[in-house]
Amino acid sequence: MLHAYAAQPVRRGREREGDDPVRLLALVVARTARLAARYMAAGFVHGVLNSDNINVTGESFDYGPWRFAPTWDPGFTAAYFDHQGLYAFGRQPEAIHWDVMQLAVSLRTIAESDPLIAALDGFGPAYQAEVGAAILWRLGVRPRDPDTDRALVQATERAPDQRGRYRPVLLRCVRRRASRGL
Repeated sequence: MLHAYAAQPVRRGREREGDDPVRLLALVVARTARLAARYMAAGFVHGVLNSDNINVTGESFDYGPWRFAPTWDPGFTAAYFDHQGLYAFGRQPEAIHWDVMQLAVSLRTIAESDPLIAALDGFGPAYQAEVGAAILWRLGVRPRDPDTDRALVQATERAPDQRGRYRPVLLRCVRRRASRGL
């Protein structure tokens, strides 16, 4: 039954190569890396990113105590009960990756470990590419070359405002674009 479940999202997609459980995991890795990147670029804090709140489609739900971060504070939490910062703003990519690892554990019953691990290893590079693209989009900047893009993204993340707060520059761009319907 798990094998049939693993095959469904793959068969509905355009790419049909490879072992269905491994291909499913690779698709989920790419989709959730994009989700994590978009959350970070928007300054969105989900609040409770446990594995039952992430879908294989790369969507999340059950937002509970969500908020937008007022500044780029990796330790900012939206959940009043999250005293340890398990679901803190800066830990969202890690939390989503952990959620995807739980899917890999369940797929281990129908697939070999090595290809599943290889698919999981794609999360970091996929996230880095997606967060860079999302931040550039938020800034209204077209991608140029990877080195220039990476330097701009890093400078934006480190830029304080006039009061020395960490990286509200990007959040202002987010709000400006949202107010214009972009």
